[in-house]
Amino acid sequence: MLPIGSMVNSITNRFSFLKGVFNERCRRLLAAAEAKSIGRGGVSAVARATGMSRQVITAGIAELEGRKQIESEQDDADSYSSRIRRSGGGRKSVDEKDPHLREALKKLIESSTRGDPESALLWTSKSLRHLAQELTNQGHKVSYVIVRKLLKEMGYSLQANQKTREGGDHPDRNAQFEFINERCREHQNANNPVISVDTKKKELVGDFKNAGREYAPKGCPEEVRVHDFLIPELGKANPYGVYDIANNSAWVSVGTDHDTSAFAVEAIRRWWKEMGCHLYPNAKCLQITADGGGSNGSRVRLWKVELQQLSDKLGIPIEICHLPPGTSKWNKIEHRLFSFISMNWRGRPLVSHEVIVSLIKATTNKSGLYVDADIDNSEYPTGKKISDEMMTQLNLIKNDFHGEWNYRIEPRQLQFKL
Repeated sequence: MLPIGSMVNSITNRFSFLKGVFNERCRRLLAAAEAKSIGRGGVSAVARATGMSRQVITAGIAELEGRKQIESEQDDADSYSSRIRRSGGGRKSVDEKDPHLREALKKLIESSTRGDPESALLWTSKSLRHLAQELTNQGHKVSYVIVRKLLKEMGYSLQANQKTREGGDHPDRNAQFEFINERCREHQNANNPVISVDTKKKELVGDFKNAGREYAPKGCPEEVRVHDFLIPELGKANPYGVYDIANNSAWVSVGTDHDTSAFAVEAIRRWWKEMGCHLYPNAKCLQITADGGGSNGSRVRLWKVELQQLSDKLGIPIEICHLPPGTSKWNKIEHRLFSFISMNWRGRPLVSHEVIVSLIKATTNKSGLYVDADIDNSEYPTGKKISDEMMTQLNLIKNDFHGEWNYRIEPRQLQFKL
């Protein structure tokens, strides 16, 4: 059997085709037949599809089932002719009764009225009953059922918020993306590693509800805590990811302490030790693309100091390109790694750091994504201050194009490679 939603659409289409063909009685009986064929919930579904009232459809079902006794064939014919309402007969439409009702409803429902000091529903949810009540206060005799019918006819429906706005739009936003694209292409052509880095959303560790659903025996959902209060002995998990764009592989460090720049750079170092040095033994430079904020922000001094130390240890330059403001979701690691991690652990309580690591390592997709991960139990205290003198000791070269976003850190001295 088709879902109710599909049935409703199908019935709506059929009635629209036959609108000018059937008289009132035929439409009533056809609606009754549709309702009976659906079964339980049929009357409501047909009423929603056709706009006919439940009472009319119920009366049609009564006719089909022969509940109305007719004494003779002649009486039947007379009754039949009397049931066919002449054109213009019956109850007047809402628009005929109150020609200004639709305009009044439109003024209430328009999104621009929220925040308008003259709006009758200022800061009030626009439910059917609130709308009906306000229209009644304005002198329009209407119920919430009529309001729902009018809204449907006027092309309105329930809408949720949609995340589309990223924030401020920098005038050089597109130019920065073109610059990043060109630099990444050059490094990939030179067989240098190009990585995208970021911190995934922090997760509470414990038997908490996790968004999504997974198949389980019917009626046996996994039980979790009602309230999402931090369990002190378990804490939170800070997954910091390093995504290798060319090889479609990634490393994720699951931190147990604070998400600082030291933690971020340590995750990059571990990626190099576990994966990067084997994939790029002849690398001449490491290219990093990162957001403009967070532990790897373009203004964070500790981020640059830690990268300088990493460059010194690796013995190769590190080039950093930050995404322009308000474009964090455009970072490749977001939709090539983090989204698949979220899908893999959907509906599963993250009861321990070990479970989190196992779920991350098991993440893959059709394009062959490979992910490795481990726990980082080191402590990363916050509030570490970087003086101006320490900044002058950095071997940092700013690019001519937005040097605050694009810069290169050269090793101060060659040390050993990790």
